Amino acid sequence: MSYGDPNNPYGPPPQQPPAAPGYGYPQQAPGVPPQQGYGYPQQPAYPGYPGGNQMVPQSMPGLLVTARVFLFIISAVQILAGLAWLYVAAIANDVSDAADDLSSSSDDPFSAIGEGGDIAAGVLVLIALIALGLAALSITLGVKFSKGGQGIRITTVVYGALGTIVGIIGLFVGLDSGLATAVIFPLLWVVFGGIITAAPVVASGTAWFNRPRY
Repeated sequence: MSYGDPNNPYGPPPQQPPAAPGYGYPQQAPGVPPQQGYGYPQQPAYPGYPGGNQMVPQSMPGLLVTARVFLFIISAVQILAGLAWLYVAAIANDVSDAADDLSSSSDDPFSAIGEGGDIAAGVLVLIALIALGLAALSITLGVKFSKGGQGIRITTVVYGALGTIVGIIGLFVGLDSGLATAVIFPLLWVVFGGIITAAPVVASGTAWFNRPRY
């Protein structure tokens, strides 16, 4: 009795050939874990953007738009204030010059008025330059909202926080004076400063300043 005979009913069953892989799918080598997807590698999260899988904002968030408008309004107020201080400084300088012309000695009242006018004019010019410089900063921050990055974001937060502190101080002074007119302007300043400070800090503002730029 030969077990090698294929017609022997008592012999071992014949070996079946391995099944052919399905058509159109790459053959997987033994011991290699199956790959997810066919022909398309997994895309990594975008580097530097929080979350990686979040939607990139296509337009400026509404709170940032509001903060931008407030920055432009504040810059207009600062420009008007700077020009007003320059005008008052010019008046003080004219008074000082007139007092110097009327002064006959260093002991008369006109001499003191002249010296005081010169000091007042210098101080007022300094205040005017500070106001105009802050106006330029407000305009720059508002313009840079569209393309600015982390530097503009941090500067805006610090600028808004300082403005809010100044507004709170003015609000306390106005409340202590008991005048309603002395409360309105500081209150508006606190509201504007609070929104300017909060807009770049909230999630939508952070995503806007962290968005990729090509």
